[in-house]
Amino acid sequence: MSYLGLTYHIDKPIQEHNLIQTISRVNRKFAEKEKGLVVDYIGIKTAMNKALKQFSTIDSKNFEDIKASIVVVKDQLDLLARLFSKFDTTLYFKGSPTEQLDCLNKASEYAQITKEIETRFMYIVKRLKSAYDICCGSEEFTQNEKDHIHFYLAVRSIVVKLTRGDAPDTAQMNAKVREMIAEALKSDGVEEIFKLGSEDEAQIDIFDEDYINKINKIKLPNTKIKLLQQLLAKALEDFKKVNKVKAVDFSKKFTALVEKYNERKEEDVLVSGVLEDFTDNIIDLYHELQKEKESFGDMGIDFEEKAFYDILKSIAVKFDFSYPEDKLLELSKEVKKVVDDKTKYTDWNVRDDIKAELKVDLIMLLAKHGYPPITKDEVFKEIFEQAENFKKYKK
Repeated sequence: MSYLGLTYHIDKPIQEHNLIQTISRVNRKFAEKEKGLVVDYIGIKTAMNKALKQFSTIDSKNFEDIKASIVVVKDQLDLLARLFSKFDTTLYFKGSPTEQLDCLNKASEYAQITKEIETRFMYIVKRLKSAYDICCGSEEFTQNEKDHIHFYLAVRSIVVKLTRGDAPDTAQMNAKVREMIAEALKSDGVEEIFKLGSEDEAQIDIFDEDYINKINKIKLPNTKIKLLQQLLAKALEDFKKVNKVKAVDFSKKFTALVEKYNERKEEDVLVSGVLEDFTDNIIDLYHELQKEKESFGDMGIDFEEKAFYDILKSIAVKFDFSYPEDKLLELSKEVKKVVDDKTKYTDWNVRDDIKAELKVDLIMLLAKHGYPPITKDEVFKEIFEQAENFKKYKK
């Protein structure tokens, strides 16, 4: 009985990976054959040794990377333990399912006490996850360490969802934590988090009072504020498609609120109703935006005319001149007619001839209505940009 398997004849140069792959083929088991044979006609020993040395170095480097990553993971776990030293995680690991969910929600709230703590927590867990990606298959971790890794990743997922609206990153969580976080996001009004960034979000009417009331029932103040921030940011993004100038005004107010919230101190949060004040301020701005969104109806103009009205009004304020309200409303309607006449062409905004005609027509219209000529270039710029805005988003 012959024990010799596949025979491979090498009569031309083969390098590195291809060489190792070629030699490996002859050792594949076949029937009763135990080994293969390489017939070398040109002398490949030097090339083979070089290839083996190269791939041995790569394996060594990977091994060193895993060892270094284990150290990083353990270091980050230590930092997180210190960061959460004032937070009791007992119920998450030993409580009933309901208590575990509640603990997870409260942990995400704790991670958002101040912007500084939130930033630090997210940075540490990001490093933890990056290192764990490399060494997650290692046996160097105790079950307790693995459980804590999953816990911090779960908390991070909720905070990410609140701040960015992305789906939770559960790729490295065990099945128990994946189910837990899904349930946690649906409990006590926090189910609204689950809709962010999903297909369900498109079905939401963000100006529906029932929807805002659902968010208002959430008992975790920072979670509630983050949800309201996302709600208002989305409302502003939608409003910007209709009225750029007014959207900028509201965005400045919103940014000021967010900056003030991010400057909160832990001691202020604990001794005052500062979070309740932030919540009220965001809801007030939300209702102010809702009112502004519908204001054109009371003015006797449509929403496009209102956008041009706001441009003319803001420029009058900027250059400190007065212009009668009734004339401003009439001018806004006339501006829309001029814009409609030029934008009927598909490529109007890239044709220099049409843009030149639009500018001339607007200048003549402003002069006819006695709107100060010093602002004609700025008026054209703002009106052109708003007209482009309508073109971009109009269905």
